[in-house]
Amino acid sequence: MKIHRINPTRRWSDITVFNGIAHFVEVPEGDLGADIRGQTAQVLAQAELALAKINSDKSRLLSVTIYLTDFANLAAFNEVWDAWFAEGTAPSRACVKAELANPGYLVEIAFVAAAGEGFLD
Repeated sequence: MKIHRINPTRRWSDITVFNGIAHFVEVPEGDLGADIRGQTAQVLAQAELALAKINSDKSRLLSVTIYLTDFANLAAFNEVWDAWFAEGTAPSRACVKAELANPGYLVEIAFVAAAGEGFLD
């Protein structure tokens, strides 16, 4: 089976899809001065755009790994996260405290999703 790489560069691909399963990572690309709610909203909006590239949507997320720089932000993160999903559609998840590559990042999320019907790169 072919591995589909969307926007590949020397260092990474924006999305990698194999056997109908997509993997991608989002970090805040907008206002790094935003609080955890703002950065989380940015990451989730970017995830929706990435999912659209593979004919998918947030209801088709299978699992996520959430990286937070401070667990004091977990409750506020969860408020935004919970509001993003329709009841019963949240993926499995792990949440880890981590030092992120850019000190301005408060959150980073690695997503695994089912690509939509008819996805072609």
